[in-house]
Amino acid sequence: MEKKGERMGRMPSFDRSVVVDAARDVFWQRGYAEAGIAELEEATGLTRSSIYHAFGSKRGLFDAVLAAYLDDVVRTRLRPLGGGDAGALEAYVDEMRTAIAEDAPRARLGCLLLNAGSSPLASDDADVRALVSGYAAEMRAAIRSAVADRRPDLAPDAVDALAAVCASLVVAGLTLARADRDASLATLASIPTTLESWARP
Repeated sequence: MEKKGERMGRMPSFDRSVVVDAARDVFWQRGYAEAGIAELEEATGLTRSSIYHAFGSKRGLFDAVLAAYLDDVVRTRLRPLGGGDAGALEAYVDEMRTAIAEDAPRARLGCLLLNAGSSPLASDDADVRALVSGYAAEMRAAIRSAVADRRPDLAPDAVDALAAVCASLVVAGLTLARADRDASLATLASIPTTLESWARP
């Protein structure tokens, strides 16, 4: 008798997004290197052969997870920044702080892309480095636009400097979320104060 995963892997109606989302949690919790195929099989309901058939390899599945995370999570959160709302950056930070403070399962694991960027995989893999670098550039640009909306009194070079500080605080807060929730919350909480207090040069 065929296993459920084997049937699932051959079905034309195979829901790739559901499998990618299930695999995301495994990679998020364990990291790429430590995530085992058996764990991925259990989480996705697919057999090893079905995973390889659909994604080419464990690495192919991980690439699909990172791409989906960038589109579905990161860009969704960044999109309101720079849209003309002076409070957009504070709202963005508040959303992150609330998720971390409430110990939401995914929030307490930090940022999947930042985790990937600091893993041994990134040191050996140019594609992962490029993806993480691209994410960082998108985030910095979105925060820069939000800072310009929030502080129209500042000259462009001062906006650049303030945005760089705020982006660094966001990265630090997300990085700390996995190891030290209190420090993460304190770091993110400093962003509104920094926005308000930054003086003209």
